[in-house]
Amino acid sequence: MHIAEKSSDLAEWLAYLEQLHPKSIDMELERVNRVRHALKLTPFFPVIVVGGTNGKGSVCAILESILTVAGYHVGCYSSPHLIRYNERIHIGQQEVIDEQLLEAFRAVEQARKKCNVSLTYFEFGTLAAMRVFMDERIDVAILEVGLGGRLDAVNIFDADCAILTSIDLDHQEYLGDSRETIGYEKAGIFRRERPAICAESDLPLSVRHHAQEIEAQIKIIHQDFGFVQESNYQWRFWSQQHCQQALPLPALRGSMQLHNASACLMALEQLREQLQVSTQAMRKGLLCVTLPGRFQVLSEQPMTILDVAHNPAAAAVLAENLEMTSPAGKTYAVFAMLQDKDIVGVVQELKKHIDIWLISSIEAPRGAPASKLLQILYKSDMAITNPTIHEFENVVSAYAFACEHADKNDRICVFGSFYTVGAVLQYHGK
Repeated sequence: MHIAEKSSDLAEWLAYLEQLHPKSIDMELERVNRVRHALKLTPFFPVIVVGGTNGKGSVCAILESILTVAGYHVGCYSSPHLIRYNERIHIGQQEVIDEQLLEAFRAVEQARKKCNVSLTYFEFGTLAAMRVFMDERIDVAILEVGLGGRLDAVNIFDADCAILTSIDLDHQEYLGDSRETIGYEKAGIFRRERPAICAESDLPLSVRHHAQEIEAQIKIIHQDFGFVQESNYQWRFWSQQHCQQALPLPALRGSMQLHNASACLMALEQLREQLQVSTQAMRKGLLCVTLPGRFQVLSEQPMTILDVAHNPAAAAVLAENLEMTSPAGKTYAVFAMLQDKDIVGVVQELKKHIDIWLISSIEAPRGAPASKLLQILYKSDMAITNPTIHEFENVVSAYAFACEHADKNDRICVFGSFYTVGAVLQYHGK
């Protein structure tokens, strides 16, 4: 497939990017770095890079909210998107418009051809995001790692501050099959003598050793900084330098959000010479933050929850959150996953919280067929909970069934993938 570089059709460009490189994921930086240098993409603003297994999106959203309230012109790059590609690139908390994307795509494509290399979809998009940020002359960039860290395209940009949210098993085919090997890959975003904030207290030795080797200024939660929840409405952040009292709980729901918020405040403390942020901006930013698909409550009666949990660690957090919001009635699960994920692990974490499973296929190349989910559910010792299971062709039909049958005392939980949550959000026209 070829594309006319003057094309103004975003969908046409995205289809082109999907087939530009023979592999969808190619863990090396030489090609993308060559194009980056051809584009002269050297940021003139602070860069915060956020990596980890789970929690990256929440950390990016909290930072984006606080820094925007503080008056900064903020660029934020995250992935994947739920409905529109434009969600991946924010300027001032607003999605970029098609024309901004297309202009950046044309510039990247011209440089790519000049370098005579191919790029993956994610590599191309990462370069385009930075091109947009530089054209818009932002004050600070927040970049979310796509996969791993050391060999992720985002890592071609040096972090003024790196944040590592959590380390758990995911993407083992690319990152390794232990927390030690995965930790080493994720710690690759650290930079010499620069802050490295860790919201994970149980750090693999590989992370500590790498930080020590490059003399990164590592700060670990519950050791160098942390939080104390003082009521159902307030919490306190502490570090070795100072304490922030009477902070509001983040508007994002879930048991891990104080870990995420604490890492954000620690990062801002480390960057205070470049980015001055008042306590008032922190408070307002925490209250205003939004992020679709992270224990997002769509309605109250019945309570409808959307969560992109797609690995066992995220499923464990979702299970904890479901336990805290247990309904008087039954819980319906609208469940669909990608087939290369640990479906068995996710089911094991959540099965005791689900009464009725509504399973479906995902309309994507890597989507697991509903028949595979059905087989896994029947093999997962369901005698303990004895749930009802229904099979559907797609997520929307499963969700429609839940809406039709759940009463106001029941609960609907949509989870398993960005595709799963995105289908429901699109159904509601979000």
